Amino acid sequence: MTLKNSLLVISFVFVWLYSNAQDSVRYTEHKKLQAFEKKNDEALRIVFYNVENLFDIYDDPIKNDDEFLPTSAKAWDETKYRKKLNDIYKTLTALGGWGLPAVIGLAEVENRLVMNELISKTPLVKAGYSIIHEESPDRRGIDVGLIYQPKKFRPFSHRAIPLNMPFDTTTKTRDILYVKGLVFKKDTLHIFINHWPSRMGGVEASEPKRIFAAHTLRSVVDSICTRNNQANIIIMGDFNDEPNNKSITEGLRAKSRLNELSECDLFNTSYVHFEQGKGTEKYKDHWGVLDQIIISHPLVSREKGIVVQDGKSSIFDAEWLLEADSKYMGIMPFRTYAGPKYLGGPSDHLPVFIELVRIK
Repeated sequence: MTLKNSLLVISFVFVWLYSNAQDSVRYTEHKKLQAFEKKNDEALRIVFYNVENLFDIYDDPIKNDDEFLPTSAKAWDETKYRKKLNDIYKTLTALGGWGLPAVIGLAEVENRLVMNELISKTPLVKAGYSIIHEESPDRRGIDVGLIYQPKKFRPFSHRAIPLNMPFDTTTKTRDILYVKGLVFKKDTLHIFINHWPSRMGGVEASEPKRIFAAHTLRSVVDSICTRNNQANIIIMGDFNDEPNNKSITEGLRAKSRLNELSECDLFNTSYVHFEQGKGTEKYKDHWGVLDQIIISHPLVSREKGIVVQDGKSSIFDAEWLLEADSKYMGIMPFRTYAGPKYLGGPSDHLPVFIELVRIK
């Protein structure tokens, strides 16, 4: 056999071995994906994300949205808007793990249009998400909303819960969005999306507004629990208070210890992050846990049926969601703006999520 023929034979063998090796890798990955998808039939990821001023570029004459227009000091234009949509898509895709989240609660969305463009003008379109949204009376026009995969969550009712404070009739804030639907084809789930009044004017001065929001929500939770003390309730949002503040511990009566729980109690899955000094947003040199997920007692205590995996939530802190904190050292969420200065980050908050599983 000539040297040339020998080299051809060796090349053929190498290509054959490489091809078979690649086929083996693909087969293994395919089996892993099949196994995950089978397991994922009994697991749903539920997310909350404050997306920091997701405004469109159009002037709405009945809203105070002048800050986010092409003609404003921020020069909010089509390019920046599309980049933000794609950054949010990238974040939601990454935190979904192998798949995309089943249910996503959003805060600081201007309207249904921006939510629709998020799920139809980015690669999220492939997931077939649907929208639940109600316009709120917030003066700046920012709302809460929910997107979901219909094959994993089937809503059958929703409504806005207004926060009309008798002691402050001038404040117009976000409604609480209440959505009721089915997961795992047969289990009823109650979801509340929140963005409580801000701390503008000072933490103590503004606290009564958040306590009012907490009492309002708690009354709805109590009415659900009175009818069914095994109800599956998930409360998520930007509460503008930490897990140890009065609005959460006294108004909403969310507890932080599993051994403290009894019938109709709520458990704060985010308290552990507060204890560990972690956070979802940063003010000066302090990481705060303003974005929380709170669940009803059965979701953390029952032995069969649907539960929150490990009874805890997670903060998604991928590298591209963070930037260096030049003033206070360390890192901080990668914001879209710092005042009028465009930074180009996704949000000044980090998303949080839980895994809902069904135990047979």
